[in-house]
Amino acid sequence: MIRDEKIWIANTESGENISIIPKMANRHGLVAGATGTGKTVTLKVMAESFSEMGVPVFMADVKGDIAGMMNPGTNSEDMQKRIAKFGLAEAGFEYKGYPVTLWDIYGKNGIPLRTTISEMGPLLLSRILGLNDLQSDILSIIFKIADDSNLLLIDTKDLKAMLAYVDDHSADFAADYGKISSASIGVITRAIVSLETEGADLFFGEPALNISDWLQIGAGGKGMINVLASDSLIGNGKLYSTFLLWMLSELFETLPEVGDMSKPKMVFFFDEAHLLFKDTPKALLEKIEQVVKLIRSKGVGVYFCTQNPRDIPDGVLAQLSNKVQHGLRAYTPSDQKAVRAAADSFRVNPDFDTFDTILNLGTGEAVVSFLQEDGVPAIASKVNILPPQCSMAAATDAQREQCIKESLLYSKYATAVDPDSAYEFLQRKGIEDARIAEEQKQAELEAKEAKKRAEQEEKEAKKQAEREEREALKKAEQEEKEKQKAKERAEKEALKKEEKEKKAKQQAMKSVGNSVAGTVGRELGKNLGGKYGKFGKTLGGNVGASLGRGLLSTLFKK
Repeated sequence: MIRDEKIWIANTESGENISIIPKMANRHGLVAGATGTGKTVTLKVMAESFSEMGVPVFMADVKGDIAGMMNPGTNSEDMQKRIAKFGLAEAGFEYKGYPVTLWDIYGKNGIPLRTTISEMGPLLLSRILGLNDLQSDILSIIFKIADDSNLLLIDTKDLKAMLAYVDDHSADFAADYGKISSASIGVITRAIVSLETEGADLFFGEPALNISDWLQIGAGGKGMINVLASDSLIGNGKLYSTFLLWMLSELFETLPEVGDMSKPKMVFFFDEAHLLFKDTPKALLEKIEQVVKLIRSKGVGVYFCTQNPRDIPDGVLAQLSNKVQHGLRAYTPSDQKAVRAAADSFRVNPDFDTFDTILNLGTGEAVVSFLQEDGVPAIASKVNILPPQCSMAAATDAQREQCIKESLLYSKYATAVDPDSAYEFLQRKGIEDARIAEEQKQAELEAKEAKKRAEQEEKEAKKQAEREEREALKKAEQEEKEKQKAKERAEKEALKKEEKEKKAKQQAMKSVGNSVAGTVGRELGKNLGGKYGKFGKTLGGNVGASLGRGLLSTLFKK
């Protein structure tokens, strides 16, 4: 409730009002206590008050009963006693519901709540996937390659497609990004597939949550209470806590610096906060501490709700100035040490022992300390928490359905869309690469066939040239042979002609010689035979002619 412009949370046994000063509400806070000590009621009372001040609130509904804040509380004998005890009737207490927007990562008990892989980032995503340092570095490289390539990582299939692409082309990326282990990519891919079976394929996608939609004001100027259905989500502690951390980071990165305000711009309740710090890498823990420390300047108050303060690291715990400590039970020395640490975190109140008081607190009782006007924590006070004005029960399925459908944001986020992102681009690229590869293969095949044909043609041309060379050589040899034969025939004919001419010449010479020899021999015979008379002359002439011709014939033969 709001009283004297303060957030009235509880009363002391003496009836003193214990309140949170609105301008100190963004200094963060802690609500701790064992199961069944009244933490949920405290959260509802605080959320109601912030809503009445026009401050939007975020709450995780781990047990399924926070959504009932949309309904007014119901009167009962116990409630009448509590109203009388706190004097609430005079303060204007009335049963009423509050403006609520229901959200659900799985889209069953609320408006579907999504973000993109890119917005989650490699650091938070590595935590969800349970990656070691090396695998986290590989995932960061994948994000860097996608960013450098202007590829949008919207959902898990985008990330898996990107991982497969980098794995297939790791040699191409090695020079610029270093060696990328195929084994590490395999581990990351398997972790993503495992996460998909837990519903991450519903969480990562579009339309992604615009964090400014949580800064709405409901009917009557009340701040909207955004309730995340977490009864199923809490089964995956890493997804639950990492998602809430992502929301804090988004608020920090989105909202402008506002400095000190009269009241917070938004209040964020982080239930089951111990899950945020379980198995958290050092780098992420440093990021959490930084966000918690700096988000105050953005006008956001963060209230961690957990069973034991020791669940919160000292670096974060030191930032939580408004404390509500419900009862703790100490059954072991370790438990007693934790209670002692919780008690020592409060300013000492001389009227009671804080350690013993915490051990003996009943349901609805608490030890509290809120910041005063000067920013100094008040001394510890033992108090009774006010009852909420809204319903203590869970909302029915019909009420949930009506609340979801009546929200102005339902039409914006109800239907998932699958934009053109890395998966689609790489699919097209794969088809194009396959086409180019097929064309290249076909071109290589055609080139190979062309080369084979060229070699065959060259071989045939060589054989033809050899045949033609052999034919030409054979023809040349034949011509040479014919020429030789013709030459021999010509020589033979010339020789024959020469012999004939020689023979004719010899014959002519023989005829002339015979004539001359016969004439000379006759004349010589006549001269010789003339001594013996006429008969002797005639005989001598004939004999001389025969002798002359015979002698000439012998000379021609030689």
